[in-house]
Amino acid sequence: MGRPWARVPASVGAALRPAFVATTDAIVAAVRVQVPEYARPLTGRFGERITEGVSVALEQFIALLGSDTELPDTRIYRELGRIEHREGRTLAALQSAYQIGTRTAWQELGSRGAAHDLPPETIFALAEALFGYVEQLSAASVAGWAEEDASHAGSVQTRRHALVEALARRPPTAAPEIERLAVAAGWTVPAKVVALVVPDAVEVAARVPGAIAADLDPVGLAVLPAVRVGGLDAALDAAVGALRGRRAVLGPLVPVAETFRSVARARAAWPLHASGLLGKPDEALLHADAHLVELLLGADPDLAADLREKALGPLRDLPAGAAARSEETLRAWLDAHGDVTVAAAALHVHPQTVRYRLAQLREAYGGALDDPTARLEIEVGLRVRDGR
Repeated sequence: MGRPWARVPASVGAALRPAFVATTDAIVAAVRVQVPEYARPLTGRFGERITEGVSVALEQFIALLGSDTELPDTRIYRELGRIEHREGRTLAALQSAYQIGTRTAWQELGSRGAAHDLPPETIFALAEALFGYVEQLSAASVAGWAEEDASHAGSVQTRRHALVEALARRPPTAAPEIERLAVAAGWTVPAKVVALVVPDAVEVAARVPGAIAADLDPVGLAVLPAVRVGGLDAALDAAVGALRGRRAVLGPLVPVAETFRSVARARAAWPLHASGLLGKPDEALLHADAHLVELLLGADPDLAADLREKALGPLRDLPAGAAARSEETLRAWLDAHGDVTVAAAALHVHPQTVRYRLAQLREAYGGALDDPTARLEIEVGLRVRDGR
């Protein structure tokens, strides 16, 4: 940023010192009036720090005039930014305080007539020096505030990461430990939750009130509170909006002590949904509990393969076209719970056509189509064949 104070004669600083020192109270008063975050009584450490900060900054500025040196160590101003963050004041408030302080100092100098005898070029140089000097102080404080903010955000997310892992753990983490971790993470423990498995879970959860998340491997995990507003789940509604095209899987609603159950269900469905084998092609958010049979089969691929073979084996000796028609008819008939008319409407054929095909199917399957257990195995096997 350069050294604009080098262009102001040192003698100017000596001449203006009394006027500069006298502006301290006016600067503090202006900041307190115009920045709501600083509208507090000047008592205790707060009052000492703000008064000292202004007076030290003015003294240092006067000492710099006429010198070609860099701004002295700015660590004190960087630390001031950190303190402001810790005490809950915003970055906007901090920057406003610097701007208002600088403007007030310049206005006070003018009103006191301190610079009236200076040549115009010196007045311009003095103004440039003052505003450039405070800009560097402000930049140091802003950097300190930002560092503290990043550190705070990182530590909070670290604690939330630990909390999410504890909630997902099986056997479940003891309730007192969950409470302890929740307090450390700044999370209010709800009565019930749902697990959401989604890439970039922390980013998604940031847009959902009351949600916490961790970007785990191989896919992130968010825990959403179940809060109903007007009959709708507010957290779930917010989560849908936060997905922004990402695929995600929602577990069942469970008491917070059983979060691991919701997590396990959502995680089981994630690989199938991510690969497009579960849910509709355009279905971003999948509810795992809507696909329990598929998840059960997915837990044992060998069993699923055997069921598929049992369901389709009797059709393997048919010509390709006849096998496909027979499978389609069998699906429609099973979906219609044995109602030939409904099955025919689904297939867009005459009911008599369905009856004819069913006669062939009964011949191929023997008595299996009239046995409840065998019929259930066939229906499940057909689902496996369909990739679901």
